[in-house]
Amino acid sequence: MSEAGGRGCGSPVPQRAPWSLVAATAAICLVSATSVWTAGAEPMSREEKQKLGNQVLEMFDHAYGNYMEHAYPADELMPLTCRGRVRGQEPSRGDVDDALGKFSLTLIDSLDTLVVLNKTKEFEDAVRKVLRDVNLDNDVVVSVFETNIRVLGGLLGGHSLAIMLKEKGEYMQWYNDELLQMAKQLGYKLLPAFNTTSGLPYPRINLKFGIRKPEARTGTETDTCTACAGTLILEFAALSRFTGATIFEEYARKALDFLWEKRQRSSNLVGVTINIHTGDWVRKDSGVGAGIDSYYEYLLKAYVLLGDDSFLERFNTHYDAIMRYISQPPLLLDVHIHKPMLNARTWMDALLAFFPGLQVLKGDIRPAIETHEMLYQVIKKHNFLPEAFTTDFRVHWAQHPLRPEFAESTYFLYKATGDPYYLEVGKTLIENLNKYARVPCGFAAMKDVRTGSHEDRMDSFFLAEMFKYLYLLFADKEDIIFDIEDYIFTTEAHLLPLWLSTTNQSISKKNTTSEYTELDDSNFDWTCPNTQILFPNDPLYAQSIREPLKNVVDKSCPRGIIRVEESFRSGAKPPLRARDFMATNPEHLEILKKMGVSLIHLKDGRVQLVQHAIQAASSIDAEDGLRFMQEMIELSSQQQKEQQLPPRAVQIVSHPFFGRVVLTAGPAQFGLDLSKHKETRGFVASSKPYNGCSELTNPEAVMGKIALIQRGQCMFAEKARNIQNAGAIGGIVIDDNEGSSSDTAPLFQMAGDGKDTDDIKIPMLFLFSKEGSIILDAIREYEEVEVLLSDKAKDRDPEMENEEQPSSENDAQNQSAEQISSSSQEVDLVDQESSEENSLNSHPEALSPADMDNAASISPSEQTSNPTENHETTNLNGECTDLDNQLQEQSETEEDSNPNVSWGKKVQPIDSILADWNEDIEAFEMMEKDEL
Repeated sequence: MSEAGGRGCGSPVPQRAPWSLVAATAAICLVSATSVWTAGAEPMSREEKQKLGNQVLEMFDHAYGNYMEHAYPADELMPLTCRGRVRGQEPSRGDVDDALGKFSLTLIDSLDTLVVLNKTKEFEDAVRKVLRDVNLDNDVVVSVFETNIRVLGGLLGGHSLAIMLKEKGEYMQWYNDELLQMAKQLGYKLLPAFNTTSGLPYPRINLKFGIRKPEARTGTETDTCTACAGTLILEFAALSRFTGATIFEEYARKALDFLWEKRQRSSNLVGVTINIHTGDWVRKDSGVGAGIDSYYEYLLKAYVLLGDDSFLERFNTHYDAIMRYISQPPLLLDVHIHKPMLNARTWMDALLAFFPGLQVLKGDIRPAIETHEMLYQVIKKHNFLPEAFTTDFRVHWAQHPLRPEFAESTYFLYKATGDPYYLEVGKTLIENLNKYARVPCGFAAMKDVRTGSHEDRMDSFFLAEMFKYLYLLFADKEDIIFDIEDYIFTTEAHLLPLWLSTTNQSISKKNTTSEYTELDDSNFDWTCPNTQILFPNDPLYAQSIREPLKNVVDKSCPRGIIRVEESFRSGAKPPLRARDFMATNPEHLEILKKMGVSLIHLKDGRVQLVQHAIQAASSIDAEDGLRFMQEMIELSSQQQKEQQLPPRAVQIVSHPFFGRVVLTAGPAQFGLDLSKHKETRGFVASSKPYNGCSELTNPEAVMGKIALIQRGQCMFAEKARNIQNAGAIGGIVIDDNEGSSSDTAPLFQMAGDGKDTDDIKIPMLFLFSKEGSIILDAIREYEEVEVLLSDKAKDRDPEMENEEQPSSENDAQNQSAEQISSSSQEVDLVDQESSEENSLNSHPEALSPADMDNAASISPSEQTSNPTENHETTNLNGECTDLDNQLQEQSETEEDSNPNVSWGKKVQPIDSILADWNEDIEAFEMMEKDEL
């Protein structure tokens, strides 16, 4: 989500220089540093760079070719089932499906990628297909934001490179602005979304019927995200500059103007979601990740593309606030816009990985290197960047939909520093994609980075961005058929030419609706950064910044969140953390009292924690108390979830899959525990009867194999006994509810039958219908199918697949990735005196939160210790201690057809008792609704 382009920047640009000069220099001012910075890692030979570049080309061909063969004209490829994803024909995925409009999304999103990868013949064919097949007048409700960045941006990027190729005289000689006319048609279809009093667009629109008509099925929404309303200016302004129709740029500017006017004036931050009619902030937490990210990006890039000083002024104002409040190097943590010293969450989402690249464009290299290195360490731990991870670098949300933001920042850091270290980072990304995400029909998103299981999706942005950035990372200038520095990248990595800055300038560059008299102009950067200042003569500059972060994920104490005034930092002890709290420690009780937190001993042996902010010693202590209560709730919720059995994996290891396809499976509360014993490997065979509810009539077929059984008509345990008696070495139960999928339904544990199940010795796993059909289809096509049943995906077999290299085993922790949060400031804990023997902490006198039910209380009998899993924690002395957390097995009984044990069961919020602190608590209440 950053931009390319730019020329030499050895000299500063004069303040408020004419845009013709700025356009030539500001696009990526740091690119000239490539010649300055070459030390810090062993240089990569041109031969190896070419080899990696060719590998990227082959990977793109694999993804694009399978889309065209198995999915086109559908919007996206489903790589596990080798078919297209068509809106309405697959189970709904909620807001994720709003990107699909039955307009061949992946093809349009890939147009300019084809040219960047020097596939000009394929580009010409693709343009002809778009013009011939794509219909933009479909009766479907789509996201305005996604349609703008993917489809409108894709058409404009395709047009930009089509006219470039036409000017070169070899390709596209027949082209007559047809893509631009389609873009203009789409632009007019999106304009009704802006029919609000604020000028902020509705989040969704019907391509055929627009907004608010009965047949439109949309137009009743009241909220939109900041990025959704603030990520329009590049595409809409480009459309205006290309066509001369100023209305598009005017509407996009009005939306940006309104967001700027609604910023929180004391902090200069914006919230995540806003009411499109009133302008009130709905979610008042602020960060640089999901919901806000590209708003900041487009302010800086709008200045680069359009030459309007006001956009740079706004960006610099926001950037100063980000670095003052959100940046806690190397972390970037959300805060409350009204209380920016108060953290709003203790985890980060994957979309913030674009921010180091944006900092490169800003010229702020040091924090870019720090945050990028932290993210790289997380990737090395989990193979991919989880959708969200905590401040101590554990998985919070385990999915990874093959997002390109980290590759983008890697590319820009390499362009800025020339440090070959970033080439090695790119090489790691390529290896991980091929090793863990590549499947026979493309590349599949990771459903869980800890187990290696796949999801049947390959989003269009994977082709639009990932391969573009990886190829450019390893390409030399002569490898690209045009000058990439003449273009700016949109947030979807589509290319817009910088010459648009001087075309059709009918709109005033200076925004007269906003006043900047209250801003200190001396804080703004009006010049292109001098590379000699950015990169000191020390040839190991970047390496010296990275080195302290090498072990930040695995070996250091988990990073705590310490947000206090400067006066408090000067020698005072850090605030008390929930994980360190001991109910028998008088010093801790005194700290609680100072924070306005009181302990109430209940008759049933529990201890209730209540915070009254007005009783705190100071506003700083009140913030610390609020944070302590939130940490206690999150820690309790997290430990409750860790007591549930994690998902298991079914990995197809036979030809032609070779371990590439990994299916998410639910475990059983009986039989062989795959987390404690070696995995089970064998060929699969269907049992007869298929429901497995009676003695098998084909024991010879399942003898020594893994039996496939259909769910229903009897208990799970009965099925297991019948296939075990027939000689099966394992069992896979396939859901009888046709169309069910782990994408849309929570996994659950298969419970026993209420009797002793110790006689069941084989492993049993559960697959929903969609995942089970993948195995059944493989049997029909290849007859003999071998699978691996395990607690997480294993390395692929190098003997069976010579091109695959053996990999190191995933070291990710087995924990649930669903988010659980609560908004209450009241927590019930176990009384230490009544449960000292069941302490969760390694110290017998310590008290830590464990399971919380819907009343936010903990029963002493639910606390046990586990010697097998160690987590590091930070105590008051700054030392690391091991905290043993129990992963307790739930043993409730359920009937086969009515499971009652599930993942994703969320703790319900407790009624708040602090009416005078409602504003601060709102940030936490919204965490449960976070969407990536």
